This record gives sequence, structure tokens and C-alpha cells, in this order.
Amino acid sequence: MIPSRHDSVTIGFGMDCPICGTAFTPAGRRRYCSDACRAIAYRRRQQPDPTPAPVVPPAGQRRAVTVYECAECGVRTLGEQRCEECGTFMTRLGIGGRCPCCDEPVSLEEITANR
Repeated sequence: MIPSRHDSVTIGFGMDCPICGTAFTPAGRRRYCSDACRAIAYRRRQQPDPTPAPVVPPAGQRRAVTVYECAECGVRTLGEQRCEECGTFMTRLGIGGRCPCCDEPVSLEEITANR
């Protein structure tokens, strides 16, 4: 049975740094090969979770979340393919939704291009 509180027994003799992969001999409870790798690990733990990817509905149900734009008058709609003012069919811009600030239809491609 391995004692749980004896560092000389429980800590391995050689291990790889989880950040850079460099092999090193740990001293005490050290997990990283250098203070720089320790700082990088801390920064990674403190970063907020990345934003989840947008959920794309199945192919048969995409029209309701598709943004269209009229080539004649420039009107944008969400889910409507025919322009109410001109009566012509509009060009598909892509999947999107309403902007939370101005309530105008915006495609995901336009939002991600501005980042």
C-alpha cells in the first residue's frame, strides 16, 4: 500500500510538463517545469468558457432562421423569401436572426466577420 502523504513515495521521479511537454523531475508538489508554464496554466484556468457554437436547425427547418435581402430596394427579412414592397424574390444571405440592439435581421456571417 502506498502512503498518501509521503511526497518521496507518491510523486513520480520523472514527468512531463502538461503545458510544454518538457520532461522534468518534480520537487515537492510541483506540476510544471517552470514558473512561466505555471503562469500559462493559471491564465488558461481563469479564461471564461468559449462561446458555444450556434445551433443550426435541420435542412428542412432552416427557412425560418434564414436572412433574405431584396436586390431592388435593400429590404431585409427573416424567413420570408418574397419582398413585400417589390414582389420579387430576395437573395439569401445565410442563417441568422434579429439583432438584439436594433431588431434588424442579421446573418451569422456578418456577425463573425466583424470580430
